[in-house]
Amino acid sequence: MDLTAEVVVIGAGPAGAATALLLAPFHRTLLVDRAEAGDRLPSTARIGESLPAAARRVLQDMGLWQDFQSQGHVPCYGTRSIWGEPQTIWADSIRDPDGPGWHLDRARFDAWLRRSASERGAALVAPAQATELISTADGWQLTLLRHGRPLTVSSRFLVDAGGRTAPLARMLGHRHRAGDRLACHWCHGVSSGDVGVTVTITEQDGWWYTAPLPNGRRVLAFHTDSDLPVARELAGAENLLARARRQADLASLLSTVGFQSVGNTGYCAAHSSWMEAAAGPGWLAVGDAALACDPLSSQGLLNALYSGLMAARALRTGLAGDTDAFADYAQTMARVVDAYRAHLAAWYALESRWPDQPFWSRRSVPARPSVSGSGTQTHTD
Repeated sequence: MDLTAEVVVIGAGPAGAATALLLAPFHRTLLVDRAEAGDRLPSTARIGESLPAAARRVLQDMGLWQDFQSQGHVPCYGTRSIWGEPQTIWADSIRDPDGPGWHLDRARFDAWLRRSASERGAALVAPAQATELISTADGWQLTLLRHGRPLTVSSRFLVDAGGRTAPLARMLGHRHRAGDRLACHWCHGVSSGDVGVTVTITEQDGWWYTAPLPNGRRVLAFHTDSDLPVARELAGAENLLARARRQADLASLLSTVGFQSVGNTGYCAAHSSWMEAAAGPGWLAVGDAALACDPLSSQGLLNALYSGLMAARALRTGLAGDTDAFADYAQTMARVVDAYRAHLAAWYALESRWPDQPFWSRRSVPARPSVSGSGTQTHTD
């Protein structure tokens, strides 16, 4: 069976679903994902479960704000950090003009966006995986593998929303540029109290993160570089908790909220990476496929929604005949990458207590040229 669409979006996570739901009312849009179709996605373990307050404006632009408010996500009223000095620094949402952010139920959030895309007219093909891509006179011929059988799709434009692996961009010969080697050991558990506060604490080999999640859950995570010995030593919840309890402030917090490790635990990539060009003739990348963010920035989900919004605008103008639409989108995303790298470098630079430790010394290096060509940015290898 063959299908035809004006735009095919590969990946139905937040970035892909956002792109599709904004395009579908105007153009034939096919949304492809590896996960089974259904109202609620499988409960895949995730670390990135927070959404900053600035997302409110993006959700309003997408026409989703009112619906989002009814989803029951938990407000994030502030952050507590021990970073750069031994004293605790508090930042609360009262000073943020956008108000509080949110600790998300990610399965619910992702399923809601995917369902919204379908309700606005996007055709969902799932589970399916892109296996072959051919350029044609009219655009693209994409081969999908679905239930072990090939499915051919013809399309004018393609959107890579496949996450850090960026499957379409890789088929076209493009690769992510890695900014560092950051990785994350994490575990989920249950706790009580300290609702709505995100905590980050540094130590000589990296930094800790913990935050409450919906339904009395909590995540505990340690971030370090994948090639450092500590990355190999922390496999499993027991080792992670043992190290956490050696950090006085963190141990006190975990004891106060009665944290108990229950359920998911794991290890995942958390490094910054980006496409040198987030678009080319007939294709563009969104979300992590364009820019994968360090969790410290809390920008991953915001970038997914924003890049989806910008991509949909570029695709609509491109379909209307604007030959500069994709180049303009690539330049917009290059400026986003430059701003992200500058802000991330400035935040890491605040911690100077362990200048001789590899994790921190790698994050105080000379600047390199920016992605957009408008300046220089710090970069770690």
